[in-house]
Amino acid sequence: MQFTPDLMPSDGVGTSLAVSTAAGGKEMQYRPGPIFANLVLADEINRATPKTQSALLEAMAEGSVTLSGESHPLDQPFLVLATQNPIEMEGTYPLPEAQLDRFLMKIHIHPEGVEQIMGILDRTTGEELTEVDPVGDRESVLSMRQLARQVVLSDPLKKFIARLVMATHPDGKEASPKVGRFVRYGASPRGAQALTMAGKVLALVRNRLHVAEEDIRDVAFATLRHRLVLNFEGEAEGLAGDDVLEEVMETVSV
Repeated sequence: MQFTPDLMPSDGVGTSLAVSTAAGGKEMQYRPGPIFANLVLADEINRATPKTQSALLEAMAEGSVTLSGESHPLDQPFLVLATQNPIEMEGTYPLPEAQLDRFLMKIHIHPEGVEQIMGILDRTTGEELTEVDPVGDRESVLSMRQLARQVVLSDPLKKFIARLVMATHPDGKEASPKVGRFVRYGASPRGAQALTMAGKVLALVRNRLHVAEEDIRDVAFATLRHRLVLNFEGEAEGLAGDDVLEEVMETVSV
């Protein structure tokens, strides 16, 4: 989905249309939108209005779309992958905090170096076109999702995750000086869930069936940076979530 300022909520989730019946009458019929897919790419999501962005909230949190009092479940697995336009100031809108909280991770794409640009040129301007091959199917993804939930998380690490999340709140007992001074709202329980599941998946990638402290620390920035809402002073200082999290990670230990 290419997000633009004129994109309407119905352009994504679908709409109900009046159609003729065999008996000659009229009835309302739901026409699904492009949100009904396993993987939805919201390209430049911050170019759409907050109203259109918020239309994705139910789909991302509940896996369903409700229209005219009727709920329509989405096929699983369901994943929203979004990009943001970091350059333009005019014609872009900040994402609502409630929607940011529904993204598992926020990953920074750093400027490419010479080698990366050369690789892009080889793949896109060379004589041979790069072909995409499938690496899995629906059943394998659902199976891996279930396997990740079975990875062992010890009570000390579970408490470590809870303390990390609470340390991002300015009124928390373990709040660092930067959190108390620059943060308006800290991470929600969804942040703890994201930190837990990302840590479990990383443990599997590292050929372990239990989560280690290094797994939690390695995914902490990606899962928490977009859940911190800075206050006016923090924004005036030009800080980002990572600047605050660095201090939090140093002050909280297992």
